[in-house]
Amino acid sequence: MEDYSKNTYFSTFKRLKDNQFKVGNTTYKERITKLNALKRALDITYKNKLREALYADFKKPYIETDITELYLVIKEIKYAKANLKAWTKKQQVDTPITLFGTSSWVKYEPKGVCLIIAPWNYPINLTFGPLVSAIAAGNTVILKPSEMTPNTSKVMADIVKDVFNEDEVVLVEGEVETSKELLKLPFNHIFFTGSPQVGKIVMNAAAKHLTSVTLELGGKSPTIVDKSANIKESIKKIVWGKHLNNGQTCIAPDYALVHESILQEFIKVYKAQVLNYYTEDASTSNSYSRVVNERHYNRLINHIENAKNQGATIELGGSCNAKDNYIEPTLITNLKEESSLMQDEIFGPILPIKTYKTIDEAVAYVNSKEKPLALYIYSNNKKNTNYIINNTRAGSTCINSNAIQYSNHYLPFGGSNNSGIGKAHGFFGFQEFSNMRSVLKRHVKGPVYLLLPPYNNFKQKLTDLTIKWF
Repeated sequence: MEDYSKNTYFSTFKRLKDNQFKVGNTTYKERITKLNALKRALDITYKNKLREALYADFKKPYIETDITELYLVIKEIKYAKANLKAWTKKQQVDTPITLFGTSSWVKYEPKGVCLIIAPWNYPINLTFGPLVSAIAAGNTVILKPSEMTPNTSKVMADIVKDVFNEDEVVLVEGEVETSKELLKLPFNHIFFTGSPQVGKIVMNAAAKHLTSVTLELGGKSPTIVDKSANIKESIKKIVWGKHLNNGQTCIAPDYALVHESILQEFIKVYKAQVLNYYTEDASTSNSYSRVVNERHYNRLINHIENAKNQGATIELGGSCNAKDNYIEPTLITNLKEESSLMQDEIFGPILPIKTYKTIDEAVAYVNSKEKPLALYIYSNNKKNTNYIINNTRAGSTCINSNAIQYSNHYLPFGGSNNSGIGKAHGFFGFQEFSNMRSVLKRHVKGPVYLLLPPYNNFKQKLTDLTIKWF
């Protein structure tokens, strides 16, 4: 057995491992008590501190913090509380007649010691959201939030210390090296949210221990707008979805595929809607957050410069301020396919537009890239909508809106292949942190006894009848 004693975080891991069965055997009521404590911390005790921390990290408006961070976790807690009794009951299943005299059921048991690695763009939601599922399923957990939002991570660390025992849930702060050290440990499950590139590193580390993974990744989520769409209503939603959190959202519209006949109207209405939401100078708007740090600011500026150098047209925006990590809402057309904006996930307030002539052309373009985490369709043509859904693949799809599918905890959330593995939210999140253990109990002798050795002609005939009729 490998010696992990020299690992910086081994003692923490061992403490959680030693306590996993005690936590795993808690009742649904005891788990609800923990969830209630977390809810109080988010909704009352630490609410203002969390708002202030996110504003300090990247000027996130308080309302956006309330809606996209606190509300979604609190909603997840409420849903888990309402359903946890049913989820933790043994799930009776049918038993075939050939196993007469037995009963069968599925027991959702906790996986054990889990690691949740969260990103910086929605640090509260993407740290505590998966934690709700892990607690509901009865696991012990190490949380590793991003180092890029230090103010928020500090408040979350205080919450964890305040709400949970140190042998149940622990939050570990640190840089990339911290994540590397944690990934060396033999966790029972890893839940990672981040880029596909880092997701491959996590999956490779997990493979060494045959650890199961949930990978919530990203990619270039397309937004297809056909000529039947209501342009004004569509763009209200596209502008909101694109610039929410300054475009730093894994399910934000990454690029727009617009029918060539409505391009000019699309651009005109988009400009007017940006003005309506964020005024003539978005840097003065209290509804517009910032790029998280200098590194990501420079990355986005390089995208814009790359597009300009290749002859793209800046239809809107492009202004910036390095001191404030500010980039104006930006709309770009006439991009070459090899431009970096058309190759990389943007993760910022820049929307490239590509035109198409036919739905087949739009679908072929989407399918030329990796499967996206989300695909958006703006159309009042049912035939077009069905054709797009049936001939593309994506983690999720929203019709005539965007991003809001994430907030429905009745829907599984997750990607496909390059955009992710596994699902989250509601019962799907509970399942992800659980092992579905099958249990069969024999009560009386059944027909299977007639097929035990020694074999003879009678048993052969009985086998033949079983195969044919049962």
